[in-house]
Parts: sequence; C-alpha cells; structure tokens
Amino acid sequence: MKIAFIGGGVMAEAIISGLISKGSAGSGDITVSDIAQNRLTDLGAKYGVQCTSSNQEAVKDKDVVVLSVKPQVISHLAEDLRGRIQNDQLILSIMAGTKIDTINMLLTHRSIVRVMPNTPAQIGQGISVWTGTDSVRQPQKDMAQTILAALGKEIYVDDEKYIDMATAVSGSGPAYVFVILEALIDAAVHIGMPRATASELVFQTVLGSTLFAQASDKHLAELKNMVTSPGGTTAEGLFKMEDGGLRAVLTQAVVAAYEKAQALGREQK
Repeated sequence: MKIAFIGGGVMAEAIISGLISKGSAGSGDITVSDIAQNRLTDLGAKYGVQCTSSNQEAVKDKDVVVLSVKPQVISHLAEDLRGRIQNDQLILSIMAGTKIDTINMLLTHRSIVRVMPNTPAQIGQGISVWTGTDSVRQPQKDMAQTILAALGKEIYVDDEKYIDMATAVSGSGPAYVFVILEALIDAAVHIGMPRATASELVFQTVLGSTLFAQASDKHLAELKNMVTSPGGTTAEGLFKMEDGGLRAVLTQAVVAAYEKAQALGREQK
C-alpha cells in the first residue's frame, strides 16, 4: 500500500508512526508533502519517509491520498491537485468539518473516505469514526481500515451526519477530559495534597474507572451507585456536581462543538 500525506502535521505523523511500527506500510511506501521544509526534514529523518514540497509529485502512483491539512486551505489545495488524482486512487480526508460533497466538488473525485480521528491516536489509543462514498470499493475500505487501525480503534458509519457528531464527542472529547483531569488535580491540591500525588491519583482513577466501566455489563448509573453510600462523601460530592450543572455544561459543550462542525462545512460550500 503506497500512501501520500498532503500535510505533515501531528495527526499525519501519528498515522505514519503507527503504520511503520505495525508493519502496515514501509517508510519507502510513504510520501509526505508540506509547505514547511523543516517539518519535512524532521519527518524524513525520524521515519525515513519520502518528502517533497510538491503535492502533485506526492500523489503520483499512490493507492491512498491522505488529506491532512487544515480545512481552511482546501480550496487552494484543490487548485493544485484537481485532475492530478486518478480514478482508482482513494482520497482519505481527516479535515474537520469538510464534507464529502465539498471534496468531490473541488477535486472532481468520487472515491472518498472521510474520517474523524482524535489526539490519543498519537500513542495508538485513538478512536476514529469514518464513512465513504458508494464509489469506494471493498479493497479501498480495507486499506482505510488498515490505516485507521494504526491509530487505535475505528468505527464505520453508514451516514456522513455521524462524522460531525463524532467531531463533537470523540474529536473534541480529549480536551473536555483534560479540563476535568486538571480540575480534579487542582481541587486535590486545594485541599492540601502534593501536586505529584494528586496527578497520579487522578490519572489512575480516571483510567481505572474507564477500563472498569468497559469491562462491566452494568449501566453507568449502577456503577456510580456502587460507589455512593447514603449520606456519604461521594453522595455529597455528586450533589455539588449536579447543583453546579456539570451534566448540562457538558451537554452544551458537545452541542456547541457539533454546531461549529456543521458551520465549518457550510462555510466551505
């Protein structure tokens, strides 16, 4: 499988690292194009991949073309690549908010997979949600799955509307989690715990709770109740969370991110 990455940013590097470490692609099978020469130098030295400042050169004779640039530059990129991507090549886009129809219109290409990955992909613990056009053949779907497996888990959806929803939940979700982690650590420090101890306690508590919930067949509410004794410390803490509107704020954050993802797509039409 020969792959071109148009844009050599953080997520592109995560995919490259995962593919090479898992043996899904060799460094000689990967070409990266980017406008930043220092970035190309770094990627070439670190992974041994082919590097070029020419997008047109990068896509030649590749099975998959990964669009890993900021969505704001898609129109400019399309001017450079329109007509250069062959019908049998697969476009795999990780551009947030950019609709399949927009890519199809700008690049006049039909075999397109759209993906929403997330930042834990950098350590192989990501979750990617993806979909594709009817023109994407099964061998191309297999290639897409191989690429996304390098990032962690992947979920295929049959309707593009779920990609914007995933953007708001799993795409933006790590930032929400980091805020919660930071708040718990700061709260522990506030009551007198050393920061290093607080950090270790919070990280392992959140990690262990997540793994426990995944392994259990119980509803989250039931798991919560298992920790909550009547009139106890957990009950008091949960009361303050509910009183402060934590659930409502998290819901509002997801809705706001979803609406922003939809707005980004409309702006590109």
